[in-house]
Amino acid sequence: MYLHKELETMSRDEINAYQLEKLKSTITHCMNSPFYKKRFNQEKLSADSIKSLDDLRRFPFTTKEDLRATYPFGMAAVPLEKCIRLHSSSGTTGNPTVILHTRNDIEAWADAMARCMYMVGMRPNDVFQNSSGYGMFTGGLGMQYGAERLGMLTVPAGAGNTKRQIKFMKDFGTTCLHAIPSYASRLYEVMKEEGIDPRRDLKLRVLAIGAEPHSDEQRHRIEDMLGVKAYNSFGMSEMCGPGVAFECPEQNGMHIWEDYYIVEIIDPVTLEPVPDGEIGEMVLTTLKREAMPMIRYRTRDLTRILPGECPCGRHHKRLARMQGRSDDMIILKGVNIFPIQIEQILMRYKELGSDYLITLNREDINDSMTIEVELNQLFTDDYGRLQSLTRDITRELKDEILVTPYVKLVSKGSLPRTEGKAKRVVDNRITH
Repeated sequence: MYLHKELETMSRDEINAYQLEKLKSTITHCMNSPFYKKRFNQEKLSADSIKSLDDLRRFPFTTKEDLRATYPFGMAAVPLEKCIRLHSSSGTTGNPTVILHTRNDIEAWADAMARCMYMVGMRPNDVFQNSSGYGMFTGGLGMQYGAERLGMLTVPAGAGNTKRQIKFMKDFGTTCLHAIPSYASRLYEVMKEEGIDPRRDLKLRVLAIGAEPHSDEQRHRIEDMLGVKAYNSFGMSEMCGPGVAFECPEQNGMHIWEDYYIVEIIDPVTLEPVPDGEIGEMVLTTLKREAMPMIRYRTRDLTRILPGECPCGRHHKRLARMQGRSDDMIILKGVNIFPIQIEQILMRYKELGSDYLITLNREDINDSMTIEVELNQLFTDDYGRLQSLTRDITRELKDEILVTPYVKLVSKGSLPRTEGKAKRVVDNRITH
């Protein structure tokens, strides 16, 4: 069971001192990596360059392109025989990104994930079911490590096969569940089809959600549907996987574990730091990684550091929920739009379901956006009401994203279903 309480409850001064010490040792360790040794020597940088945490800004960024260029093992800081695991991305746009782990890396990952789970009330007598994919995707194994570290009975159900998932929940008395937000909504749909009331027929009480950007409105909707508390999780394979940051019971931002990572928020254009409270791109530096330490890794995820202290008493910084990715931003008629802005509006309407699809088209020189969103199956087929609802949604979306979309309200089940991450945007303009 996770027992490193003194690291979770460090004061701000203790966190800063810990990070400075670990940063220096990490920079020294990076000299064992061919990639970092060459880069640091070129820039005349070393651990001696670090006198304060601000000196980290003297070091260059690391990017996904660096990982691809050094594929497969050019960034390793230990001999390959010391590594016991690798994970990799799909590599659909070139070389995949490969992340190596030593045994100590895996142990540290398990500790981080167990800390997250314990913080939101999961305990050894719980039954934890994981509906996330295993294999090269880190979401399954990361959650598995944390659950086992806490001593919970684990159900590694994996992704998909929704009716079996629900049967497992009933038969095994599942109390804690991990699911991506779109799949949590899918679970509820099938429960209704099967005549199952999650509050009456299941013992579910805690849900961990992540892997997809989602709005607070969607989270509240999932909580209402399943009768649970749903806690936002953030992770990425380049760091380890899930366990990088997690909400506490206050649900007012995700605590990023600063004994594992140094977090910076930068302007993605100027690359300069932005003040706490302003949205920018998150940059992470690892402090405990052996196989592949990362210095100033540009995550492309957009978020902000929430100012002030959390009422829970923890002093690790809090991240706002992810607003999307800097490379997923939609540019339409010169306006920058993130899908989560659209979702926030749609989820306010009780007449709408949880599934939607944004399609971008180009006719001649004109770009357009069509938003198809499913109706709640309980909504009556009243043509006049549908027209009025469409107008209201269109007007509210225009006020938020500053362009006028075409809104289509479609019947329940009309949009394609996926067992993995939901596909929210189709950009047909790239074929023009």
